Amino acid sequence: MWTIAVASANPAKINAVKLCFQTNFAEQAITVSGFAVPSGVAEQPLSSVETLLGAQNRLQALKQQTDADYYVAIEAGLDNDMTFAWMLIEHNGKLGKARSASLMLPPAALQLLAEGEQLGDAMDQLFGTSNIKQAGGAIGLLTHNQLSRASVYQQALTLALIPFLNPERF
Repeated sequence: MWTIAVASANPAKINAVKLCFQTNFAEQAITVSGFAVPSGVAEQPLSSVETLLGAQNRLQALKQQTDADYYVAIEAGLDNDMTFAWMLIEHNGKLGKARSASLMLPPAALQLLAEGEQLGDAMDQLFGTSNIKQAGGAIGLLTHNQLSRASVYQQALTLALIPFLNPERF
């Protein structure tokens, strides 16, 4: 049984990790647990560099909080007028990383972000939703639910698993 620790209590992130590992290691029994850990960066990271730092900080905090076979950190942030997330996966000292797909944000959302709002709160305000960041996210709203936060994260997590799927090459 593999234990997988996720540096988040967000159900969308935990579910994406669970689905990713179930898909990529179908024969392996797993248990996935989420842990709220600090990012050490702004609540709404405003650059790729700050977002990556937040993921790195979460990964380190997670490793200090629990023992696991795999440690996973996901940090969402902004890159100019787009949102995306960094994925970090660590196993036995080896690190895999990837960025999720990026999506454009409406000008009204960007304005709210410039005023200090977090993306989930801005999207809730614009779309009349409640706690969208723990559901389909901005991705779901803007793609008319063709994609969800979990589905896009699952894809990026699979990319972050590349060093573990191809250990002979990494």
